[in-house]
Amino acid sequence: MAVIERLDFLGVPTQDPERSRAFYRDILGLRPDEHSAFEQWAGDTCFAIWQPENHGMPFVAQKGNPWPLRCDDVAETRAALEAKGVEFFGDTLDTGVCHMAIFADPDGNQLMLHRRYAPYE
Repeated sequence: MAVIERLDFLGVPTQDPERSRAFYRDILGLRPDEHSAFEQWAGDTCFAIWQPENHGMPFVAQKGNPWPLRCDDVAETRAALEAKGVEFFGDTLDTGVCHMAIFADPDGNQLMLHRRYAPYE
């Protein structure tokens, strides 16, 4: 039986690659890939920007399951992103084990600031 080793990358659908790259690099601060103009990294996860319509597929924003982006402090990171013009959906959530704040990139792909504060048992 085949075993999945890991997630190699997340495909970020966009209708404007330059705008998307600027958002992920300049607003969110993801590390640019030294070998690819439209790939950037959050830790060991690559966010690869692509245009589905260039491959015969309709553009559909990733919605309903926001990609969780771990940060040190959700409130502090949210405030910094809001100062850069990022709009969030509702208040920051406290689930009893973590804080979450949901927003979207310029194409409508949903993302989440996330920080677990409760210990794993």
